Amino acid sequence: MALEDDEEMSGSTAEGRPNAANAEQAVDPKTANAEQAVDPKIAAAVAAAEAAGPQSGENVRIDSWIWAVRLVKTRSMGATACKGGHVRVNGQNVKPSHSLRIGDEVRLRQENRERIVVVKRLIRKRVGAPVAAQCYVDNSPPPPPREAVAPAGIRDRGAGRPTKRDRRELERLRGLMGGGAGRPGGR
Repeated sequence: MALEDDEEMSGSTAEGRPNAANAEQAVDPKTANAEQAVDPKIAAAVAAAEAAGPQSGENVRIDSWIWAVRLVKTRSMGATACKGGHVRVNGQNVKPSHSLRIGDEVRLRQENRERIVVVKRLIRKRVGAPVAAQCYVDNSPPPPPREAVAPAGIRDRGAGRPTKRDRRELERLRGLMGGGAGRPGGR
């Protein structure tokens, strides 16, 4: 017990390593400010993501990367988006197997919105949202305000399914009939 008290006082263990309490005090003040700016949990997750990243000379597929940085929910959705022409890298439509490089601009169209991101870090494994946000620079335009999006037709409870006439009136209100010109028969 006396040996443990002496070790705590001296700041080192029997092996000669510094004690954890004194290690915090010995931190350089210049690096302390930089460390305080970054959450330690996020820093640890970033380090883990970099360790799981590609080795030198290896490639990262576009479908895998957009899944890993949480732009799509599943990797198969990323592959489907690539095949459907919804993913462009540096202005070119790409296949799911396209290799990404740092600095590439990725454009992803999804749900009436286009996401524009620039690749900062290549990762293969899916990471948490705070870490994923550090892997790209988001240059996307802001999403439209919720008020600008027309709400779906809300019906009274128990009113049943809309009739054909009700449906046509809703379409005309939403502007889906091409300017409200009515149906193409002219009656």
